[in-house]
Amino acid sequence: MPDTQDRYDDEYKRKFLVVVDESPECAKAVTFAALRVRRTGGAVVLLSIIEPDNFQHWLGVEEVMRAEAYENIEALQARHAASIAAFGSIKVERVIREGKKTDAIEAQIAEDPAVAILVLAAADSSEGPGPLVASIAARGANAFRVPVTVVPGTISDADLAALC
Repeated sequence: MPDTQDRYDDEYKRKFLVVVDESPECAKAVTFAALRVRRTGGAVVLLSIIEPDNFQHWLGVEEVMRAEAYENIEALQARHAASIAAFGSIKVERVIREGKKTDAIEAQIAEDPAVAILVLAAADSSEGPGPLVASIAARGANAFRVPVTVVPGTISDADLAALC
């Protein structure tokens, strides 16, 4: 008979999907997801999206720009994965998609039934929560099959830890 840990490893584990970009508030969403996974189990999925309007050039230039974008995203995801590792042994998946951000998020959620929560962080700005949070909020309450958690960009890591 397998031990308890083996049974746990075979059980369903929810995934926290975090959209990773260069925004300063992104680290708050990553921290929140890592802390929740540490407490409840599961995995963090780091999703980065390359928008198509970044490659409106001649074919040769487009290929170079796409390769550079992938390199930059892989480095960004590696930094966030390292910050997650500081919280303990947390499974991290990395995904890179091309397309419009909201469409890519929707596709990732649709294709991975283990994704249970989308985690975003609001910008620390008087101009609003940021374009991604605003566009998802504009889609309405039933835009995705999973709950959306929006972490305040101004929250401290200590306060995040207390919440999780």
